[in-house]
Amino acid sequence: MAKPKKTPRPKAQTPKGFRDYFGAEVTERKAMLDKIAEVYHLYGFDPLETSAVETVEALGKFLPDVDRPNEGVFAWQEDDADWLALRYDLTAPLARVAAQYRNDLPSPYRRYAMGPVWRNEKPGPGRFRQFYQCDADTVGAPSVAADAEVCAMLATALEAVGIPRGDYIVRINNRKVLNGVMEAAGLAGDENATARGIVLRAIDKLDRLGPEGVRALLGTGRKDESGDFTDGAGLSDAQAERIMAFMAAKGESGAETCAALADLVVGSQAGTDGVAELQTMAKLLEAQGFGPDRIVIDPSVVRGLGYYTGPVFEAELTFEVQNDKGQTVQFGSVAGGGRYDDLVKRFTGQAVPATGVSIGVDRLLAALRAKGQAQAAAPGPVIVTVMDRERIADYQAMVGTLRGAGIRAELYLGNPKNFGNQLKYADKRAAPVAVIQGSDEAARGVVQIKDLVLGAQIAESASLDEWKSQPAQREVPVADLVAEVQAILARGA
Repeated sequence: MAKPKKTPRPKAQTPKGFRDYFGAEVTERKAMLDKIAEVYHLYGFDPLETSAVETVEALGKFLPDVDRPNEGVFAWQEDDADWLALRYDLTAPLARVAAQYRNDLPSPYRRYAMGPVWRNEKPGPGRFRQFYQCDADTVGAPSVAADAEVCAMLATALEAVGIPRGDYIVRINNRKVLNGVMEAAGLAGDENATARGIVLRAIDKLDRLGPEGVRALLGTGRKDESGDFTDGAGLSDAQAERIMAFMAAKGESGAETCAALADLVVGSQAGTDGVAELQTMAKLLEAQGFGPDRIVIDPSVVRGLGYYTGPVFEAELTFEVQNDKGQTVQFGSVAGGGRYDDLVKRFTGQAVPATGVSIGVDRLLAALRAKGQAQAAAPGPVIVTVMDRERIADYQAMVGTLRGAGIRAELYLGNPKNFGNQLKYADKRAAPVAVIQGSDEAARGVVQIKDLVLGAQIAESASLDEWKSQPAQREVPVADLVAEVQAILARGA
C-alpha cells in the first residue's frame, strides 16, 4: 500500500512585492507621521479613516499602469455580486465618503488620512505592492486658493519632519495647460484619448527616462534596457515638438514660465485658464511667505493619475545620495497631488471641487535616514530576570512597580534555567537595564541593577580589570529600584 503523500510545509517567506515592518521601523514611521499630523491639524484638517476595501466601481479606473490585471488593483468578486478591491490610494475612498456623507459633512470638508494602500504592479527594487501614504485634501473649495494652501502645507510638513529649506522644492503645474497644449497640437477629441494618455504617462517619466526617452514615447515607442518595447503615442514631429517645448518652458521666474506657456496654448481657452490659475497660485503663495526658494512653477510636472483636472504639484528632494549602482543622484520625489474636480461627481452627478496631496511615507522615511534626521531607535524595555522559578510573583511585582512609575518593563518569560540566555534576550531586545534578584539578595532586601548600555561600552574598550572596577552593575535596596533605573535611563537619554 502506497504511503499517503505528505502535505508540504508552507514556505515562510513574504509574498513578492511585499515587506514586513519591525519595531524600530514602525516606531520611526509613527514619529514622522505624528509630526506631519501636527502640521495638518494646525492648518485645520481633521483625521479620517476609511475601509481598506472598496467596490471596484467606487475606486474607478485611474491608475497610470493600465496593462496590469484588474487595472492595477487587487480585486475579487463577492458571491456573484459586487467586485471588491483593496484601495490603491486614499483619494478615491475620500470621494466615496464625500458623496455618501455629503449632507452631514461641513463644506468645504478638510481631512487627512494615513495608512497602507495596495497596487497590483510589477514589483522591483524599492517598488512594493503595499506601501504607506499620508494624505490631506479639501473637498468643496473651487478656488485655487485651496491648491495654494495645500502646497504651502506640504512645504511646512517637510520642514517639520527635518527636511531643511534648500533641500526640497515643491513644483506646481496645471493640467489645463497641458490639455491646452495638446488641443493646440491637434490632439483634442475622443479619437485621441489613447494618444493623450500615452503622452501624459510619457511626460510623467521625464525624470527617469530623460528628454530622449520621452521623445521616443511621443513617437513610435521605446525599447528599454531589458529589450521590452513600449508603444508610443504616434505623434507627428510637429506635435511631439510642441509637447517637448511645453516641458522645456520653465524660465528663470514664474512670470517668465507663464509667458512661455501662454504662447504654447494660444487658441485654447482651457490652456489660457490654466496659465491664469498658475499666476494666481504664485501670488497667493508669495503672500503666505512661500517664494520660489520653496515652491516654483514647473511645466514638467503632470502626475500620472488620470483624475486630475487642474493644478498638480510634486515635492522633490534636491540633496544628493548614492543609488544602488553607486552613482550620485538627487533623491527625487516624495509627495504629489493636485485638483480632481470630477471624482466626487462620479457618485453625485453634481460637480464637487476637490484638491489634495499625498506623501509617500516610505520614501520620506528613507530621505530622513539619508539626511541623518530619522528618529534614533528607541531603547527596549527594562528586563526583570528570573533567578528562582518559585518567586515569579515577586518578580512580577517588580515589573508592576516599574510600570507604575512609567518605566517600560517586562518579565523574562522564557526558560529561566540558563541565566546567560536571559541576558542574550535582553541584548536582542535592546534593553538598557536588567534587574537581578536571587534568594540571597531577596533575603537582604536588595536587588542587582545591571546597566547594559554602559556594560557594552566598557566591554568594547576596557580590559577585564577595568571592567570589574566600573559601576556597570550595582546593588541597591529594593526601595531604590525605581530611582536607580530612572537615573540610568536619564543618563542614556
